[in-house]
Amino acid sequence: MSAIKLYDYQSDALSRMKNGCILCGGVGSGKSRTALAYYFFKNGGADLDYVAGDGYLPMGDPPQDLYIITTARKRDTLEWEGELMPFLISTHKDKSLYSNTVVVDSWNNIKKYAEVKDAFFIFDEQRVVGSGVWVKSFLKIAKNNEWILLSATPGDTWMDYIPVFIANGFYKNKTEFIREHVVYKQTVKFPMVDRYLNTGRLIRLRNSILVNMDFKRETISHHEDIYTRYDISKYKDVIRTRWNPWENKPIESPGEYCYSLRKIVNSDESRQVALLELFEKHPKVIIFYNFDYELEILKNLSYGDNVEIAEWNGHKHQPVPESKSWVYLVQYNAGAEGWNCIKTDTIIFYSQNYSYKVMVQASGRIDRLNTPYKDLYYYHMKSRSGIDLAISRALREKKKFNEARFAKW
Repeated sequence: MSAIKLYDYQSDALSRMKNGCILCGGVGSGKSRTALAYYFFKNGGADLDYVAGDGYLPMGDPPQDLYIITTARKRDTLEWEGELMPFLISTHKDKSLYSNTVVVDSWNNIKKYAEVKDAFFIFDEQRVVGSGVWVKSFLKIAKNNEWILLSATPGDTWMDYIPVFIANGFYKNKTEFIREHVVYKQTVKFPMVDRYLNTGRLIRLRNSILVNMDFKRETISHHEDIYTRYDISKYKDVIRTRWNPWENKPIESPGEYCYSLRKIVNSDESRQVALLELFEKHPKVIIFYNFDYELEILKNLSYGDNVEIAEWNGHKHQPVPESKSWVYLVQYNAGAEGWNCIKTDTIIFYSQNYSYKVMVQASGRIDRLNTPYKDLYYYHMKSRSGIDLAISRALREKKKFNEARFAKW
């Protein structure tokens, strides 16, 4: 039997975990392995000394059924299957030491498991924010099963914690939480939080369920802003006229307004030249982008001879290339999380994403425990246009860029 090895900081987190907790660790810290060790230990597997690497003591058979709710990409790339292997657990019963049910599925299908009882759930890359179908299914599952959440960025505001607080029994429902803790602004037409009340209690509740992994990275991250030019005249015309020059019609929404300004900025030839200069220094590179027009630009650049180009987006799901020189084009929404790459030390962000969380997740694709690189390089391409500066400011403040506010709509 093979030993199950954990780092010291993972073993420490394991000793502090409990039902309903949020295991919080940076991208690449090994939350999946730690979560499975917790399940393994809870079901009669090896004690802490053995989990630390001295041997394998099997769980009682059958252990609890195991359901892992994760991203579609992690499900499709079988990443969790790899994490299950050292524990001799598999979604295929003929390959597992145990006879229990093991399911790995995406958040999109969480509703399918709302009636499951007496099982163990691992909610990966937590999505339980707001009050939609995912949250309703999560609350129903939490009521009848044991569960833990995994997250690199557990919550920006107290409102983000409402579903987890309810699932832990701290509040009956969202209404009770708002009544006790939230004061809304009276001067706006839509609900906007003005301030929170009794935050001392909120801090105590959060600390009671948040298990932080004391993860000290061996890698050194180098972030560099690469400023490029843009057509100032064309940019100002859109601001002045609120006219979409590509569709030859008035701009009808804040989203379209920001999209138009960003297209002018992101399509500038100087940005393409700067990217090719970076590629000369880094012949294996991941490039993150937002929009389809950016993909067309990136696919048609002249990277040189014998350079392999692959894509991961809503249309294509190609693997990371294996050649000596390659470009991997990844759309933020499709590929900012749920996969790892230790074949390169470089990511270029061709344009900024609106979400701080997405940018953190994207950065973590190459910052893994088993990367052979000590120094990791991140290049953030941007201009000194108003919209790029505003997005940068929102990200610096760990907030999400607000299109309507920027557009003064």
